[in-house]
Amino acid sequence: MTPLNPSTRKPFELRPLSIDLDVNRYAEGSALIKMGETHVLCTVSIEESVPGWLKGQGQGWVTGEYSMLPRATHTRSRRERDKVSGRTQEIQRLIGRALRSIVNLKALGERTVTVDCDVLQADGGTRTASINGGCVALMSALEKYFKAGKLSSNPITGSVAAISLGLKSNNVYVDLDYELDSTCDVDMNFVVTDKNEFVEIQGTAERAAFSKTHLDLLTEQALAACQQVRAFQIKTLEKQAAKD
Repeated sequence: MTPLNPSTRKPFELRPLSIDLDVNRYAEGSALIKMGETHVLCTVSIEESVPGWLKGQGQGWVTGEYSMLPRATHTRSRRERDKVSGRTQEIQRLIGRALRSIVNLKALGERTVTVDCDVLQADGGTRTASINGGCVALMSALEKYFKAGKLSSNPITGSVAAISLGLKSNNVYVDLDYELDSTCDVDMNFVVTDKNEFVEIQGTAERAAFSKTHLDLLTEQALAACQQVRAFQIKTLEKQAAKD
């Protein structure tokens, strides 16, 4: 395996990762995550109500919303005001599924938790960064809600992490930036719980079909990378708890 070009990052090495908590004074929970040059602001809002189709069922709902600021990329993109694109809808649903996988909706009660993920700067992996930051913000928010006596128990059941991977010239690379992502033969995203269970696997052969051997290797490296992300998520929460 050769180092990534033009950086010195090795194929299985994550980009520099940082997560700052409580960056928004008004939200019930918030996190600013940076995975390399991809920066996403995640804020959590908790409402004491549920959508109409859930009323009276004694359970809550967790949903995600996603947007990219106009200058998050090299050129300005238009704001999605009246109608969101198919890509945005896909990512929002992915974030919601990922975060619901770690919440006991019955224990949440008839409440709606919305996790807004706003991309401040994009350099590949915006959906995976949104899930990773959104998970930490969500865990922080519900822990605070529980400690404030607003919940009889903490509905968080675990954690979830996500990573992008690529296959290029038979080499596997993790945590893709845009330059690498745009040149890979295969592009994949994995969303994995702390029990090493899969919430979602997205994979596309961009230039050529790939073998089961490659799929197995991609899966192995996805699990290892998600474990690294998860360790950082937990460390971040532990540091915050020590401050509180």
